[in-house]
Amino acid sequence: MRRRGGWKQGFGDRLGKYSNKFKQSITNRDVIWLHAVSVGEVNICVQLIKVLQPKIPNIKLIVSTTTSTGMSELQKRLPPEVGKIYYPIDLRSCVRRALATIRPMAVILVEAEIWPNFLWSLQSRNIPHFLVNTRISKKSFKGYNRLSFIFSSLFGGFTGVGAQSHDDARKLFKLGCNKKVVQVFGSCKFDGTEITRQFGSDISILLRRLGVKQKASIIVGGSTHNGEEKILARLFKRLKKKYSEIFLILVPRHQERGKEVGEILAKENVNFVFRNQISDNMTSMKFGDLDCLLVNTTGELKSFYKEATVVFIGKSLKAKGGQNPVEPAALAKPIIFGPHMGNFEEITEKFLSNEAAVQVADEFELEKAIELLINDQSKRNALGKAAQKVVQENDGAVEKTAAMILSTI
Repeated sequence: MRRRGGWKQGFGDRLGKYSNKFKQSITNRDVIWLHAVSVGEVNICVQLIKVLQPKIPNIKLIVSTTTSTGMSELQKRLPPEVGKIYYPIDLRSCVRRALATIRPMAVILVEAEIWPNFLWSLQSRNIPHFLVNTRISKKSFKGYNRLSFIFSSLFGGFTGVGAQSHDDARKLFKLGCNKKVVQVFGSCKFDGTEITRQFGSDISILLRRLGVKQKASIIVGGSTHNGEEKILARLFKRLKKKYSEIFLILVPRHQERGKEVGEILAKENVNFVFRNQISDNMTSMKFGDLDCLLVNTTGELKSFYKEATVVFIGKSLKAKGGQNPVEPAALAKPIIFGPHMGNFEEITEKFLSNEAAVQVADEFELEKAIELLINDQSKRNALGKAAQKVVQENDGAVEKTAAMILSTI
């Protein structure tokens, strides 16, 4: 958390001590508390709130997050009437203060957020609590299983659980969940893939201002991690010798890495500009002045995907786990990812089995795949349409999750 920044932000919230303004907003109100660790989980919370809010208009909704980037997204994407706080430190004193102040009628945890003191406190107060969009990785399963004397009772205390897959459901049963409360809904990440206009800026106009031609081939590296930006920079330079009208957009997963990534691009002789350096009154650039746009802001990735010719999914080549491929797929964009997509195993399998994505093993294969797609519009279109079809056939998990919650509280 220190590396990501923001530990000092909301320090009072983390201790279970809230502002008078927040306390006044929940006075004499029934409250449902949702928790989203960071940006990925925030996306799911936003979609869930859109479904829940009209159906329970008299209930106050609050959302907590752990990171400053998560809080930034909450503030951008949720209306003022939804409360926004930082999640309390999992110490008994902090948790007790938080629950004594908020007094939630129900708590909804997104994905596998298992904090013992928080869950024990919910159980002791008989507060219904739900685990939604649940995915249990092999590593997490081993860890929870090893400490089953702690976690078995915690998993057994959930009022309702929405699992992403039948495999996740089986793991949840083994970890102690009551079979009667576990339902398989699929991944909520297939839902809510609409594109929002951030910062009042149209991305296509922004690119024209940077000298990027409308017919240029745009390679977008989405949610990249350490090591991947260097690979994309190198292969971009090689491809540009063959194809002059290509442009690179890099969107690191963690915006605070902007300076570090900028130094990598400079070493690779890639001419770039930071996203936050672009303003409406800046002088337009000529074609060829820039090779790359380095996005060091949050909340715009989906808008950049909209302009992509080819999309590379980060955290899949050098780092492990992968990032969400659904957003570009919903836009019918051809997507490429590396061998490490373990955090999206079920989703990845759906794309690959439907010939809706390309998986590569290394830098060489990535370059080859990008070049093939740049050269073959029919292949791009077929891949993109297949990906979009997979998304359309698998949405609906958010509605099912909301129905489970509303049927119980």
